[in-house]
Amino acid sequence: MTETRYDVIAIGNAIVDIMAASDDATIERLSLNKGGMTLVDADGARRLYEAMGPAKEISGGSAANTLAGLAALGAKCAFIGQVADDQFGRVFAHDIRAGGIDFDTPTREAEPPTAQCLIFVTPDAQRTMNTFLGASQYLPAAALDEQAIAAAKVLYLEGYLWDPEEPRAAMRRAIDAARRAGREVAFTLSEVFVIDRHGDDFRALIADGLIDVLFANHTELAALTGESDLEAGIAALKDKVPTLVVTCGAEGATALRKGERATVPSVATTVVDTTGAGDLFAAGFLHGHVAREPLERCLQRGAICAAEIISHYGARPEADLQALMAEKLG
Repeated sequence: MTETRYDVIAIGNAIVDIMAASDDATIERLSLNKGGMTLVDADGARRLYEAMGPAKEISGGSAANTLAGLAALGAKCAFIGQVADDQFGRVFAHDIRAGGIDFDTPTREAEPPTAQCLIFVTPDAQRTMNTFLGASQYLPAAALDEQAIAAAKVLYLEGYLWDPEEPRAAMRRAIDAARRAGREVAFTLSEVFVIDRHGDDFRALIADGLIDVLFANHTELAALTGESDLEAGIAALKDKVPTLVVTCGAEGATALRKGERATVPSVATTVVDTTGAGDLFAAGFLHGHVAREPLERCLQRGAICAAEIISHYGARPEADLQALMAEKLG
């Protein structure tokens, strides 16, 4: 087996988040899907940007957010994702490298520009995301560093990126590279609309034994299994993936691993913005997972990270996560 260089290497959308406070009247006026994620084209992104109030710009993307949390916890990480040779591409590259994450994917010279996610945050802490995928949906298989994938304990894949054809092929190739090296593959389902479009693919990956760790929230679990009841959904998958992690928002989270089951409550906090809660939960869980910690402790780490991220605007941690872990877990 190749010598380990990384704890986690991830493939995902390379996006710059543009976040602004909003009100329900603006959400209604712009006909936005409150609390959800909607794909928009370049013209739609420009229109929404012009309608936003003062905004905060920071590198985002689901898998990249997870890596940011992992790196803050002390994990060694690398990211594979496509940006354009433009201002937002340079912002993304600077931010992720400044977080201690290796990022060596060559920039794309042609149109479209780097991806953006325009996020409207209402006073009830709901985030309404409008994503222009831009260059991120043109990640080619040729951009993969298969040696780096083989040198990571876990390959983490973002469901959002399964939608475009080119990165979907790249992710399949990455799974093959990880499998040949004897590494684990973790997958996050991301959003119900992704499952509606590609559920058959995801079910096939699971049936073929290609997913070792599966992350889902309770609505995604229902969409994947066809079971509206949480326990029925868990029962449908528990014997098909070695590690199943299901988050239920304020109700906490449950995980099953090789016959063991654990459940933890959410960590009490003041909810400001739910953006990135699932991403940072995955960061905390994976940090414990790669260290071979007990299942309950992995869940506790995930809950602590999720509570930190929803206590402020943005999907990147602001508190010292290592200090938080020491305080909460001892």
